[in-house]
Amino acid sequence: MKAMVLTAPGELVLDEVARPARGAGDVLVRVTHSGICGTDYKIFNGSIPVRYPRIMGHEMAGEVVDAGESPLRPGDRVIVDPELYCGACFHCRIGQTHLCPNGLLLGRDAHGGFAEYLAAPGTHVFRLPDGIDRRAAPIIQVLTTCLHAQRRIDVFPGEYVVVLGLGVTGQLHVQLAKARGATVIGVTRSADKRALAERLGADLTFASGDDAAARVREATEGRGPDVVIETTGVVQQLASAVTMVRSGGRILMYGIITAKEGALPFYDLYFKELSLINARVAKSEDYPGAIGLVERGQVRLEPLISDVLPLGELKAAIGLLGSDGGAQRMKIVLEHN
Repeated sequence: MKAMVLTAPGELVLDEVARPARGAGDVLVRVTHSGICGTDYKIFNGSIPVRYPRIMGHEMAGEVVDAGESPLRPGDRVIVDPELYCGACFHCRIGQTHLCPNGLLLGRDAHGGFAEYLAAPGTHVFRLPDGIDRRAAPIIQVLTTCLHAQRRIDVFPGEYVVVLGLGVTGQLHVQLAKARGATVIGVTRSADKRALAERLGADLTFASGDDAAARVREATEGRGPDVVIETTGVVQQLASAVTMVRSGGRILMYGIITAKEGALPFYDLYFKELSLINARVAKSEDYPGAIGLVERGQVRLEPLISDVLPLGELKAAIGLLGSDGGAQRMKIVLEHN
């Protein structure tokens, strides 16, 4: 089969490799579309080390070729959950499969979806309704991580929710919070992304800056939002969330912060009695819920796609993420023809 193979940092080639064998309990999937994630970019440039050669890609959708013992059938359209777990450790036994210390991520720890075929456990392959757009389907994997995070923060109808950062995940959080009945405010410096958030359901949007907190406070009856969802992974934005949220409010630390130090208004954390909640990846049980949200039209994925390229142009697509305009791009999707 054809696959995009990473042989060393920055060295990516289209190659012929052996088609994966379907193991016991596995389903063989022909990958039709895949999405590019920041994790792929970091694996590509060596920031996240892997064993070479490696086939990257963990956002993938396709069609069943061999269903094995699963209830799926050949030809079924499916999405693959790339987070594998052992099922036997302490975390797996208490339902925290996403925290399994023996877990693997397809595309990082084992070969992933930037290829013609992929074998995955039947427990990690979910049927997709016909109404879900093929190009948009890989974004469901991203949506599951947002859904998992909001299940931890518990957004309630009538609450004010602010989303800091309106990239792909920020736009998904806007839609999820709106589906839960919240009044949603998006904050980012990009006018285009603010306009997109408004099309996708945001009640208000503001440009990020020194007066953003004051404008949000004014829009939330003078007290501040009940929930702030931080999606950028920037310490300064987390500090803004602490300043912005109401006393007794909740902050969802969704963005991955890699900085080892930074200034936060620590007294506000105490004085306002805030709850900071972190979320990591997703669980298999988040997939049916995410698929249902898309099927019902409560979450729209197609507007989040900025580029569609052939699989063979993966290296160029990754280059787009690292270019000067990369921050303005949304989801890049690959078609596997």
